[in-house]
Amino acid sequence: MKDLYYWGRENPKQNGQLTKKIVLVDDNITTLTLGSFTLGEKYNIFTVPSGEKLFILLKRVSPDLILLDIDMPEMDGYAVIKKLKDDTVTANIPVIFLTGKNDTGSELEGLNLGAIDYISKPLSPPLLLKRIELHLLVEFQKKELMFYNSNLTKMVLDMQNSVLKTVADLVESRDEITGGHVERTRRYLEILLDSLIGQKMYLEEIQSWNRDFLLRSSQLHDLGKIHIKDDILLKPGKLTDEEFNMMKNHTVFGVKIIDEIERHTPESSFLKHAKIFAGTHHEKWNGTGYPYGLSGENIPLQGRLMAIADVYDALISTRPYKAPLTHEEAVNIIMNGRGTHFDPVLTDLFAGIADEFSEINQSWKKEGLSEIANYAAVV
Repeated sequence: MKDLYYWGRENPKQNGQLTKKIVLVDDNITTLTLGSFTLGEKYNIFTVPSGEKLFILLKRVSPDLILLDIDMPEMDGYAVIKKLKDDTVTANIPVIFLTGKNDTGSELEGLNLGAIDYISKPLSPPLLLKRIELHLLVEFQKKELMFYNSNLTKMVLDMQNSVLKTVADLVESRDEITGGHVERTRRYLEILLDSLIGQKMYLEEIQSWNRDFLLRSSQLHDLGKIHIKDDILLKPGKLTDEEFNMMKNHTVFGVKIIDEIERHTPESSFLKHAKIFAGTHHEKWNGTGYPYGLSGENIPLQGRLMAIADVYDALISTRPYKAPLTHEEAVNIIMNGRGTHFDPVLTDLFAGIADEFSEINQSWKKEGLSEIANYAAVV
């Protein structure tokens, strides 16, 4: 290490505590010596004579603060801080400029580049110590706040996810006929979304989406079924026209329920996608769907995606009024609905990944059989 700096002290502990590491960068031996003696009793101090040697040192040392001279030959302080900020490893190391300049233009340039302060030369040891102490305290408080905010954010996300999962389970518990539908459609939607991103389709719309929230919110697309009477929802046969019209209302009911949740939830942005899914997953590309009769790209992309996932799962699932269709039959029906029921772009996308839908369905069946076998072994 001696070839990297003119003078240096390392005090591993101060009063039994690990001390902060500070790097002083200056081409003036007097400044390096004064800085080393001034700071060495309280901090681990590393002194280097140039910007080039600073970056050699940074490969071995992770400092808590850098004191950086501006006027140095070959690589001045402005060039050094630009390089520091361009590297994710060093970008967050606080930098204080040391300078003999007194013009505000130079100070403003350094602050714009990311410096947190200026200390004028010649250095005053008491002032240098106090300024460093204050800035290290601020950096410590910033890290504490970031840690707190990170934990708080995780708590909020966990709570939101719990709400979504609990409500989705409640919906599915009322409709035993379609058991597993919510989770399977979420998996289908995930495949469609990843393929969209991979194919760079509809990027302008999806780039602002939170992928995790979108997928979790999709579990509430049938939320409105909570308001549908059991004699319709659980009817062991085909619905009459009147009953079907009542069943259609689950889309509107779903939107109303989510509106009500939003009014009583301080942070409800995570429900944005859920409301769109609930209200638009039965709309059709040609405008003949419900409840709003939207057509084409007037149907939100979330609804157009869910339409494919929802219909596919309904076709391959057992219902009291029909036997399940094969995967091939379901794919043919969806392809025949291209440009009438379904978005043509998404339909073509589906054609290329339909086998992945089948894999999910087969995996789900195996999981179900395994659960039945486990249950039988217990009882």
